[in-house]
Amino acid sequence: MHDSNSRALALLRIGVGLFFLIFAQYKILGTQFTLHGGFQFWINKFLTEGGAYPFMAPILRNFVLPHATPIAFLVAYGELAIGLALLLGVFVRPASAAGLLFMLTLLISSDYPGPSAPLWQYFGASLSHSVFALCFLAFLIAHSDAVWSLSGTKRGAKLSTTTTTR
Repeated sequence: MHDSNSRALALLRIGVGLFFLIFAQYKILGTQFTLHGGFQFWINKFLTEGGAYPFMAPILRNFVLPHATPIAFLVAYGELAIGLALLLGVFVRPASAAGLLFMLTLLISSDYPGPSAPLWQYFGASLSHSVFALCFLAFLIAHSDAVWSLSGTKRGAKLSTTTTTR
């Protein structure tokens, strides 16, 4: 029998997975983001509007923009892989590690509140990425695939077999 915490964590995992599938679908089904400047538009917006942390700006200018098309495809298909893994409950920990890294990268690329901002504004500016980062961290630490997942079903069967033979 699974407790309500396992079900709540699975529900959160599935919800985050659905978000990432939504994020991925327009990037993969259309070509604007990957092939027609959509990705570059966002990177340039981060740079011109001061959203990138100062140490990240040169990386965005000198590495990301010159390699924009392959990185755009990596983002699109990475979001798809993360979304599918979380939704199905397979490879949840590797997907969560990738998701956490992705969210931290987006946070330092786009959520800088400015050099004179009070400390609380750093947290407020990061909400669109830090909340997902915390979800991914929880999925890394806990067994969020214990219920309502393809891999949890196998583990659940093993656990019930070992507990009934004692």
